[in-house]
Amino acid sequence: MTVGELLKKATSIFKEGNNVKTPAREAGVILSHLIKCDKIFIYTNADLNIDEVKAKEYIETVFLRAKGFPLQYITGHQEFMSLDFFVNPDVLIPRQDTEILVETVLEQIKGLHKTHIHILDIGTGSGCIGVSLAYYLPLSRVAAIDISKKALEVGRINAERMGVHSRVTFLESNLFERLEKGKLFDVIVSNPPYIPSSHISGLQIEVREYEPLNALDGGEDGLEFYRSIIKDAGRFLNPRGILAVEVGYNQAGDVAELMSLEFTDITIVKDLSKIDRVVSGRLK
Repeated sequence: MTVGELLKKATSIFKEGNNVKTPAREAGVILSHLIKCDKIFIYTNADLNIDEVKAKEYIETVFLRAKGFPLQYITGHQEFMSLDFFVNPDVLIPRQDTEILVETVLEQIKGLHKTHIHILDIGTGSGCIGVSLAYYLPLSRVAAIDISKKALEVGRINAERMGVHSRVTFLESNLFERLEKGKLFDVIVSNPPYIPSSHISGLQIEVREYEPLNALDGGEDGLEFYRSIIKDAGRFLNPRGILAVEVGYNQAGDVAELMSLEFTDITIVKDLSKIDRVVSGRLK
């Protein structure tokens, strides 16, 4: 089959499946990924013949995507903070909203008046938060923890890709469980699971069927991990240290109240959709 014929067939499959919002664009993205060329080449060589094996692989991948399998897992790429992160089904796909968390931390770190910043990233997943902070803070050191060994493998790959692997340490740990006693940080940052358990079934098929559940489920009210993190964060922060977390829809007030017992200067930052997305504070 030719490139043009494959693109036409893929677009038709996507439209029938009704799970892909931009059928023509994604048809091109997947084909260019599989035959390892840029999209301009695809659209300027519609008559190019694709061998049978590669054409079959393409259509099989298209059907997989039509069922809701995320495009980012197919290509292995997701841009975050202008960096190219590797992703696979072992990690949550980085979202643009989470960039607000990184940007908030970068801004608040200025108030510490320190150059050598020590950061703890809880539930690092792909490493998008911790690795990005290490990249944009060249003198920083980051401890990135996660309960998932497979997620930590992805994080290490991304630290290597961004050239920060010498300053990012990855540790398998359930929250603070395996952290060295007496180890103190200037910043603790986290995008914990925050979807209430009863809401998981209502998520988009791409999320509920294919992204890791343990990175989504925040317990009965979605606040389970915030309670644990806030309760113990003070023991691992330097004086006036910063705690910053991403929150879900309508959770900022509850998280700010939880934080108010041990933290001051609490701020809430909205995302681009004007939804409260980040809560931060300084240790009293």
